[in-house]
Amino acid sequence: MSCSCCSTATKKGRMDCPKCGKKCFPISRQTILHQVQFPNNQTLEAGGYAFCANPDCTNAYFSTSVRISTSQLRAFQPGQKAMLCHCFDISESDYRAALSDGTGADMKAFVVQQTKEGLCACESRNPSGRCCLANFSKMEKEDDG
Repeated sequence: MSCSCCSTATKKGRMDCPKCGKKCFPISRQTILHQVQFPNNQTLEAGGYAFCANPDCTNAYFSTSVRISTSQLRAFQPGQKAMLCHCFDISESDYRAALSDGTGADMKAFVVQQTKEGLCACESRNPSGRCCLANFSKMEKEDDG
């Protein structure tokens, strides 16, 4: 893939969320700067941050000295649909509906093609800073299992 976010998946530097205890992946400063609401993004310290992907945790990002809650994120909306692909605004329910009506493969192929062309923006649009492509296969496996 041409997308820089697709090659950054690493287990190196994982940290435990201080709120829920889940293992969390490191996150780039670029992602945090794009996700945190103004004016909070103006005062972020440089340093090693991690993203908590636990949907039940109110802690979004953290470092050894800073905690950023989900309510401080630009994309956070109480009751918001669970997103599958942030770059192209595809929710989990959108993809499930497409799988049900037989258009899921086309939806996934669109995202794969855009990613191959380097037209995704996972590092800035996805709160996790990670590529969304794996989410499609993960959901397919969950629905089959």
